[in-house]
Amino acid sequence: MRAIAGLWRWRDNPLRRRTDLVEGWTGLLAVVLVVLLTPLAGVLVGTRTGDALQQTVRAQQQDRHRVTAIVLRPAGSARFDTDPESAGGRVGDVRVVAAWTGPGGERHKGEARATLSHPKAGDFFPVWTDDRGRLTNRPLDAATAQAHAALAGIGAATATAALLEGLRRLLMWRVHRQRLAAWQRDWARVGPDWGRAGAGS
Repeated sequence: MRAIAGLWRWRDNPLRRRTDLVEGWTGLLAVVLVVLLTPLAGVLVGTRTGDALQQTVRAQQQDRHRVTAIVLRPAGSARFDTDPESAGGRVGDVRVVAAWTGPGGERHKGEARATLSHPKAGDFFPVWTDDRGRLTNRPLDAATAQAHAALAGIGAATATAALLEGLRRLLMWRVHRQRLAAWQRDWARVGPDWGRAGAGS
């Protein structure tokens, strides 16, 4: 920001170097690009991600069915899980051997996750199945899809700002190296005469 503010002061400064102008204009351009591109990237990515996730929500809600299962017996290992596709996943789900009827009326039996504290034979619990009656995860809900889309937009905006700042720093590193090289050339030209003014040479 100091380089940007210095652009106006440097316009007629006889000590102004080319690298000073490059530094100032690069800083100004970086600020403008961050202000314009960061929200644009966030909105575009968030919107497209949201649209794709809402399509997934509609497809899953159409293809997945909630049915009631009955506990036959606890599973050999009481594993505890959460539902990775839903914000409503609950800690404390246990594995049981259960039976359920699919949406087409066919009977199924297998290991399932029961939202029961202490499951015993004969207990009922809800499960989600696909059209063939196979167990599947709970369908993605619209609120979770919106949250994921918002996070994707924030991530895209942050990545855009970080990329622009990284490019600015890389350019400033090169400008700084050019500035040091120019100083070394100037010193090589002036250095031998340093302190000899007035010596009569």
